Amino acid sequence: MAFIQQAKKFYPSLLYGYNKISFRLGLTVFLVAGLCGCSSLKMPSLKASNLSFGSNVTPIREIKPQQGKQSTVYVEGKVEKRVPLVKQWAYQINDSTDTIWVVTNQSNLKEGERVVIKGKVNYQSIPLAGKEFGEVYLEEE
Repeated sequence: MAFIQQAKKFYPSLLYGYNKISFRLGLTVFLVAGLCGCSSLKMPSLKASNLSFGSNVTPIREIKPQQGKQSTVYVEGKVEKRVPLVKQWAYQINDSTDTIWVVTNQSNLKEGERVVIKGKVNYQSIPLAGKEFGEVYLEEE
């Protein structure tokens, strides 16, 4: 009790006015943060290891070139191969459904690294002996 009386002498604004509101707001934020920390909240569109866009990520096996327009997709997977090009790099990405080549200006991706890449879907036609050996690839935006 004596401590409260001394606190009133030195810090009267702690018990009155706007600091009372600040104290309540701070206490509320602290309690809400504590409650959220105790539960196992999961955000469905994010992954803990690397940033992922959840429902925006397209499985590689579903990527198809469309006549007359270039679609933009996000792919997530592991870098399997890397090939230097003139002023660019090509990376083969595997997401366990299939693989796709990605052409980009990034030179720092390592084999085995998980990545999320946004790119435009392209198709390169490769006709050989009357057969089509074309390849779908992404060009990073």
